[in-house]
Amino acid sequence: MADHNTLGKEGEDAAVNYLLQEGYQIRHRNWRFRRKELDIVAEKDGELIVIEVKTRRNEEFGSPEDAINARKIRNIISSTDAYLKKFQLDLPVRFDIITLVGEQPPFKIEHIKEAFLPPIW
Repeated sequence: MADHNTLGKEGEDAAVNYLLQEGYQIRHRNWRFRRKELDIVAEKDGELIVIEVKTRRNEEFGSPEDAINARKIRNIISSTDAYLKKFQLDLPVRFDIITLVGEQPPFKIEHIKEAFLPPIW
């Protein structure tokens, strides 16, 4: 596995551990819809939370959340719509970002709740 893939997997594992400690129930990791993916789908307090995870070695080239552009948001929204339909869920949805910075665990973790709202097309 390439170094960046290993770092990403370690970051995602750390994000899941963080969420579990915070009382979230993890429904799915790396859920795929066509060629798109939802990093983490969790549930807490009757709300479905879709979490995009971004891991970086450092912030030399910007914050990890800066990598989430309008196209990525559209992909997350459309995948979430497919997820809701597939599992026949009628829950409010929240979109979060978890950023992790560091060479290896333990990472500096930031949880950005309600990071974005679904756009109106």
